[in-house]
Amino acid sequence: FGLDPEHAHDLTMAALARLQNTTAMCLWQQPRVDDPVTVAGLRFPNRIGLAAGLDKNGECIDGLGAMGFGHIEVGTVTPLAQPGNPKPRLFRIPPKQALINRMGFNNQGLAAFLANVQRAKSFRQAGGILGLNIGKNAATPIERAVDDYLLCLDGVYAHADYVAVNISSPNTKNLRALQSDEALDALLSALQARRQQLAKKHGKTVPMFVKIAPDLDEAQVGVIAATLRRNGIDGVIATNTTITRDAVQGLPHASETGGLSGAPVFEASNRVIRQLRASLGPGYPIIGVGGVMSGADARAKREAGADLVQIYTGLIYRGPDLVSEAARALQR
Repeated sequence: FGLDPEHAHDLTMAALARLQNTTAMCLWQQPRVDDPVTVAGLRFPNRIGLAAGLDKNGECIDGLGAMGFGHIEVGTVTPLAQPGNPKPRLFRIPPKQALINRMGFNNQGLAAFLANVQRAKSFRQAGGILGLNIGKNAATPIERAVDDYLLCLDGVYAHADYVAVNISSPNTKNLRALQSDEALDALLSALQARRQQLAKKHGKTVPMFVKIAPDLDEAQVGVIAATLRRNGIDGVIATNTTITRDAVQGLPHASETGGLSGAPVFEASNRVIRQLRASLGPGYPIIGVGGVMSGADARAKREAGADLVQIYTGLIYRGPDLVSEAARALQR
């Protein structure tokens, strides 16, 4: 924490990329908690996963897998490489165990992303589930967003255990407008039609999840739930970061633009999960993410209705021990 947050992140990811699948990583590897569960037709080794955003380019899948995750979600990837928003764009708020980011889908583009994903071996060989998270380029008008999502789906389909559709980042202009009724219906119907074509081509049906924001009221959550069902989407990820600042008011960096993650989004995420479960009924896959900083927090996500739980900011503040702690907390 003595370093600039983004610089610290880059150094960590570069070290993981170099060390993964080496003897040094094998010596450091943490045993994965064995707690298999089937969700959306996929057998997850345990219920704890890594949320998208930490490994945007899929460069460290095996290194991150050595921490004991049952699944890892990488991305968000866009069709073309883009630098993201100007720096600085990542800020820590330690008193609240929180981060604010306005990264803006910075990534190397679809071609580089797929090359990295195909190089990953050990995590998937050990049964780990890999989710590939897709989005739109900042330069693509929102009216043509569907084109970007279809390009990404075409690219990632053959290499994903599941595909996550990110329509909830606050850091790409107008992206969250895709959560509205008509826009979401148009996007998901197009993705479902393309998936049917890809399933015939590749001989497999890859589950699709949609990632939504915590800044939704109960009526909006109900509309989204109905739209997911209507379009045959396999599951939902709840939630992304929040644009509210009530929990961090007056603290350094609290007024920075971007999405707030970590402990302050915990209750908002749980609220959306509960509303989704009430709307979708039992059995519909929900991945809960937002503010998991302990095993008890992971249990609370399950009690709210999540089948699987993801962490990100908690990993920054707690380190890899959180993975096994949370997985053990959810063991049957």
